[in-house]
Amino acid sequence: MTKRPKLIVFDLDYTLWPFWVDTHVDPPFRKSGDGKVIDSSGRKIKYYPDVPKILERLTNEGIPMGVASRTEWPAGARQLLKMLDWEKYFSYQEIYPGSKLTHFQRFQEVSGVPYSQMIFFDDEHRNICEISKLDISLGGKESMRVIQVYVPTSDYNDDEIFCNDVEKVLREGK
Repeated sequence: MTKRPKLIVFDLDYTLWPFWVDTHVDPPFRKSGDGKVIDSSGRKIKYYPDVPKILERLTNEGIPMGVASRTEWPAGARQLLKMLDWEKYFSYQEIYPGSKLTHFQRFQEVSGVPYSQMIFFDDEHRNICEISKLDISLGGKESMRVIQVYVPTSDYNDDEIFCNDVEKVLREGK
């Protein structure tokens, strides 16, 4: 029997969408006549195409989710989550500048889920290294599974590897 995670946490920028919310899009955001989210320049806000399916699948599997972002513009990130109708998927949101260690300490405090039962998806190596330190500080007793997400740089419609990572977690629990 596969041990399922009790909390899956995603970074936002270049993990769920292909930009940095604090530098690559122009606020304020609004919905266009066809329901698409656009920025003040009229550019459509794009996200990795399989993200909605992943979020829906994890919700249907009963796995709580959170977001951890160190963006310099938390209000913009929250606004996009709301406008994309994704905030409903995330029971936990730690969106503010600073250390991902702080984000995860807060997740553990609020959720009661031990690090060993969390999985974290992020594209940035520095965040992966930082969160991996949790294992060291806890004497290797509560290691978190940390997965670095492949992020396509030229064609963000190719997020198959990310989907495969999520599928592997659900199938194998690792």
